[in-house]
Amino acid sequence: MSNIRITKQFSFETGHALYGYDGKCKNVHGHSYRLDVTVIGTPISDNTNVKFGMVIDFSDLKKIVKEDIVDVFDHATVFNKNTPHVELAKELSERDHNVLLVDYQPTSEMMVIDFAKKIKNRLPSNIKLHSLKLQETATSYAQWFASDND
Repeated sequence: MSNIRITKQFSFETGHALYGYDGKCKNVHGHSYRLDVTVIGTPISDNTNVKFGMVIDFSDLKKIVKEDIVDVFDHATVFNKNTPHVELAKELSERDHNVLLVDYQPTSEMMVIDFAKKIKNRLPSNIKLHSLKLQETATSYAQWFASDND
């Protein structure tokens, strides 16, 4: 049976600031992110299986990405916890804002690496993460490919 790639698209709103950056993105701002998640596998060949013919049920993939990424990052503000932004994060949290402190500079590049790790940990063993595309603006995105990282 052939390997098939399937893709599910997600969108979420997230704010961030890049500490130490020399441009406008040092300021707290937000993006309407779009995340394309592509997995690869062989369609289920057992015709008694309710998911016969599927690589993975789109709803199963949606559950993974929604729980680990979309529900966590949507309408949150992300800061690198290893910077003085931690003080701003504390102030916002005390005012009941949704703040995420991460171990990395919250660029699209670093976020897509984080997302790849999270998704790979949740996929069934017969399904592999093929690629991610995190679109930050209409003209800018970061991509992660398994083939570049194995």
